[in-house]
This record gives sequence, C-alpha cells and structure tokens, in this order.
Amino acid sequence: MQVEDTAIPAVKIVTPKKFGDHRGFFSEVHSRKAWAEAGLDYEFVQDNHSYSAETGVIRGLHFQLAPFGQDKLVRVARGRILDVAVDLRRGSPTFGRHVAVELSADNWRQLLVPIGFAHGFCTLEPDCEVLYKVTNVYSPAHDRGLAFDDPALGIDWGVDLARAVLSDKDRKHPRLADLGPQFE
Repeated sequence: MQVEDTAIPAVKIVTPKKFGDHRGFFSEVHSRKAWAEAGLDYEFVQDNHSYSAETGVIRGLHFQLAPFGQDKLVRVARGRILDVAVDLRRGSPTFGRHVAVELSADNWRQLLVPIGFAHGFCTLEPDCEVLYKVTNVYSPAHDRGLAFDDPALGIDWGVDLARAVLSDKDRKHPRLADLGPQFE
C-alpha cells in the first residue's frame, strides 16, 4: 500500500497493491493492520456503493456534523471520477481550499477524506461505480451540504456545469460564506 499526502495534508491518497496475472487481478483494498502500520487509525463501520449512468453526474458536496461526522475512504470499481474534498475546519490554514483527485478503476487510487471536509465527486465517463467506507452511520438530522458551484471554492469539475446532472437537494446547498461554522 502506498500513502501520499495531497496539497492538504489531512487528505491522503491511498493506493493498494494490485497483483495481476492471466486470470485477472487480486487486491487487498483495505487492511486494518496495514493501515495501522502506516499510522492511519480508522474504524470503518459502513460501506456505500453508488452507480451513475451518465458523464457529468455531480454528487455533493456533503458532510455530517458531530457527533455523526464521517471519515471517508473513496474508490472507483468501474469508470473514472474527479473526487473533491473541501476543508471546512475553521482555523485551519487550508480552510475553504480543496483537493481534487482523479480516481479510476485503472489507477486504483483511493482518497481518504477526514471529518471536517465536505466531499463530492463528478463522473468523468459513463457507468461509474463508486465505493466508499465511512467511520460513522448516516444521520439525516446531521446531514449537510455545500454548494458545488460556489465561485469562492474555484472547483473545476472537469465537465460543463450547465449540463451537469445533480439531485435537487445538491443544487440548493449554501455557499461557503453562508454556511457558518461547522467544524472548529
């Protein structure tokens, strides 16, 4: 397993080893032991799986408030996405900045998004399957969002936003300036 820092050190790129032969491949995509040896101490309690049929599907930006905050480990089983994490930790030197990483079935990278970040992704090709582990259960009462198209964030999603496919809920999230403190 390879662990890389991003421009925001709390967000990590984790790339599991992949062993291939004439039959296909095998990969241990998560090992608690290997993570502990790498200094990553997370206890994932739920696995989520999403499918998006079209290119340009944007899901996010989402986060949960305490006590239901979620660390996320995101990977792609089929297709290619742009995965985005926005720092919402007030007082952080990177508050309001984001990391955008391409994840795909081919590059086998995973993105570790810690509590205190809004998370979202955009499909860069059709028929994408995204899997992610979380460290806490979903709580509708603690579920929040951030505007995916907030100019203050400056996120280049890699698709024409006029043609992006979003849920009604994701089109109505507040901008960062209107969000108020979420994570101190």
